[in-house]
Amino acid sequence: MTDLITTDLVRLGAAWGSDKHDVIRALAAVVDDAGRASDKDQLIEDAFARESTSATGLPGAIAIPHCRTTGVEVPTLAFARLDPPVDFGAKDGPADLAFLIAAPAGGDADHLTILTKLARALVKPAFTDALRSAESVEEVVDLISHEIGEPAPGAKAASPAAPAAAAAAAAPAAAAAPAAPATTGKPSLVAVTACPTGIAHTYMAAEALEAAAERAGVELHVETQGSAGSTPLAPETISQAGAVIFAVDVGVRDRSRFAGKPMVSSGVKRPIDDADAMIAEALRYAADPSSAPRVEGTASEVNAHAGGKQSFGATARRVLMTGVSYMIPFVAAGGLLIALGFLFGGYDITTDGQRIAVENTFFNLPDLDELGLENALLDSPFFAYLGALLFTLGAAAFGFLVPALSGYIAYAIADRPGIAPGFVMGAVAGVINSGFLGGIVGGVLAGMAALWITRWKVPTWMRGLMPVLVIPLLATLISGFIMVVVLGKPLAALMEALSDGLNSLQGGSAIVLGVILGLMMAFDMGGPLNKTAYAFATTGLGAAATATDAPELKVMAAVMLAGMVPPLALALATVVRPGLFTVPERENGKAAWAMGASFITEGAIPFAAADPLRVIPPIMAGSAVTGALSMGLGVSLRAPHGGIFVLFAVDGVLGFLIALVAGVLVAAALVVLLKSTNKADTDLATV
Repeated sequence: MTDLITTDLVRLGAAWGSDKHDVIRALAAVVDDAGRASDKDQLIEDAFARESTSATGLPGAIAIPHCRTTGVEVPTLAFARLDPPVDFGAKDGPADLAFLIAAPAGGDADHLTILTKLARALVKPAFTDALRSAESVEEVVDLISHEIGEPAPGAKAASPAAPAAAAAAAAPAAAAAPAAPATTGKPSLVAVTACPTGIAHTYMAAEALEAAAERAGVELHVETQGSAGSTPLAPETISQAGAVIFAVDVGVRDRSRFAGKPMVSSGVKRPIDDADAMIAEALRYAADPSSAPRVEGTASEVNAHAGGKQSFGATARRVLMTGVSYMIPFVAAGGLLIALGFLFGGYDITTDGQRIAVENTFFNLPDLDELGLENALLDSPFFAYLGALLFTLGAAAFGFLVPALSGYIAYAIADRPGIAPGFVMGAVAGVINSGFLGGIVGGVLAGMAALWITRWKVPTWMRGLMPVLVIPLLATLISGFIMVVVLGKPLAALMEALSDGLNSLQGGSAIVLGVILGLMMAFDMGGPLNKTAYAFATTGLGAAATATDAPELKVMAAVMLAGMVPPLALALATVVRPGLFTVPERENGKAAWAMGASFITEGAIPFAAADPLRVIPPIMAGSAVTGALSMGLGVSLRAPHGGIFVLFAVDGVLGFLIALVAGVLVAAALVVLLKSTNKADTDLATV
């Protein structure tokens, strides 16, 4: 394994000006002079790009410019003691110690692990003080090598003080080892740290939090989601923790594991600057959860992780829900824009909307006859063109529905390498007419292929090519061949059969579908069943939103109406019988009016969590009634979200209101009945 640092990569008393960019250029030149840079200019460009995202100056007069780059083939560390110090954006002033950390784009697990040790060492004052007092480049190399656990490469023996200083610097590492189980009686917290490159700040933040937790007498378990890999926190550890700290500049992987936990959230640099305050804030939230922001999600999402390693079903659900969650913004934006296009331009806009939007402008509008539209709002050319423009934008957004679903399913399986082949498979699903079913299958194929290729052992020189060329190319070829040659016709036939089945729904069969969708929407209020029903509706809407009449539009109406019922019913129940609810529940009821009207089913969660047996069955019954009435009355909807605020996109507004009111009344009456019975039983027991 190539040495991370050598004497050729160290400079003492470097006078490189007063600008951090000059320092980065000079450090890159040191790397190049040592024969460690395959492309110095690329190294500089990537280091500048990382620096532009956030400053790399740290408390204690330290700077750590760093990057993943194709400009080096082996991980490399260059070090300089700066005289004069240079400002790298730290709050406490300029830095006199500068480390340039260059990791190859392909990544080497062993060296990345070493880099994490260095990052943790940089928050230890004993280590940095020893570097400042070192009298030779050999002594610097020896100190760093000792800290990261590498033998010093050809360095002469350091002075007696150097190993002692290094040992003193390493001493807190023992305290940072995994804490004892929660049986110690100490308060327990968990944390996740992650930065964009996953090289430095991820591990420095973890070290700082662990040191602050030790000072506060707190048991802390940290999950570092960095380039050297990540060991997920045990479900038991998460469940025992009073609060979670997210110190991240990127998304938290499997965030739903922490659903419902009191949360302290910040960028990855805050704990490096002020870890003690974050620990204190987390302890306050753990002691008084009612005042704390919480990690979004439901109890069912937490329970999915309770068994440690996920089952096949749990994994499949997580993968599908990831794709759905990333798809929803395209659905919401596209669906609402299309609905507004119909509102302003009329339903005949589907035939020529794009041509009208492209060939005309707001400043040069011909009359309605020339535009080819007859039913524009107020018979106005302006509204006709506005409708055409909105319709065109909405149709373009909807065009990404299946590719986004497929791309992020692949992402959930293989992380970033899966995104490109996943999006391509989503586009292929459109070409072979396999719709959202093809998108799901294509995303899984692309993700599995990409994951398989990422596990190949390849030469060092090839690692930089893997994520940008080899993985997307081969994963696309493999999954594309299977999609087109093997599965194309069966998937298209299955999608056609599903469409024919929806078109054949009449009378009782349509009502049964409405009941099933209503039950699913209310059962877990934003959980997997709710999201599955919503995904079924929205992916169908993607194929039918531009049509004037399609059964998919009726499914969308039933799903949205059923999802509005739970919060509205509970809000009504708190008004009708306030004595059956606690003061916090009555306050939640006030917010539930707006949430239900906006189609935010999660507004019912506080009530269900407090009394599931007397809340969930009634709201399921109410949503089932609403779903059945919506399908039976033929209500259709072209917007995927918005509640009562998208009535303009509803066909059959009277049926919409009848179905909604009926379901709300049924659910509210049953909640009041069950809670009243419980209260009467309690009163008798106290006589």
